[in-house]
Amino acid sequence: MKITAVIPARFASTRFPGKALADIMGKPMVQHVYERTARASLISDVVVATDDKRIADAVRAFGGRVEMTSPDHETGTDRLAEVAGHLSSDIVVNVQGDEPLIEPGMIDEAVMPLTLDPGIVMGTLKSRIRTLHDFLSPNVVKVVTDAEGFALYFSRSPLPNFRDKWNDLKDEAFASGKLLCYKHVGLYVYRREFLLKYAQMPPTFLEMAEKLEQLRVLESGYRIKVVETLHESVGVDVPNDLEKVLERLNSSK
Repeated sequence: MKITAVIPARFASTRFPGKALADIMGKPMVQHVYERTARASLISDVVVATDDKRIADAVRAFGGRVEMTSPDHETGTDRLAEVAGHLSSDIVVNVQGDEPLIEPGMIDEAVMPLTLDPGIVMGTLKSRIRTLHDFLSPNVVKVVTDAEGFALYFSRSPLPNFRDKWNDLKDEAFASGKLLCYKHVGLYVYRREFLLKYAQMPPTFLEMAEKLEQLRVLESGYRIKVVETLHESVGVDVPNDLEKVLERLNSSK
């Protein structure tokens, strides 16, 4: 089974232009993502998908594989699907280009269910919410799953609503697991054929309301396998996030 990881990377980020090329200990951020992704045991190949020559040149400079894509894509999924259209892979993994500390084990955790069950068309990850801030923040996407680990819903709102436990909404209740809830980790795994179909589906009501692409899958009647991970990554949305990344890298030396 051939499994290809695709890293969508664009230069024109609204909150942090050029972040894919941000220097982290002498390497552009996209190189950190590429090298960590390549260490996942289930990944056969890694490719960066970009519409920017500067990013493409940087990837080639460190020996990485890159595919130039259309500048007109509105989402990373569309960019992913363009690359997947001429891959021979069975499974395609979308690894976010702003996750320089992505753990290779996280990628394997998300991929594994699709290698074991041919009926699963899409997978992703979740991790425990441990603070009240994350539970309430609309920037932290929450997910709830059924007894078999398939997503019931994703939301920017607090989820679930602990109706009778408002007095327990404190950091220690989340840290201890008294209030058990999960945030979505934005790493996606697709069967290639499903990814190509998904990219052609029209946007749906809940997707547009929440601004969450994965809701298109649920609204269209498909299931998403969600695996809990104990790994924690640090995404880079704004320049100040680089400090957190450097702290983590320095502490691991």
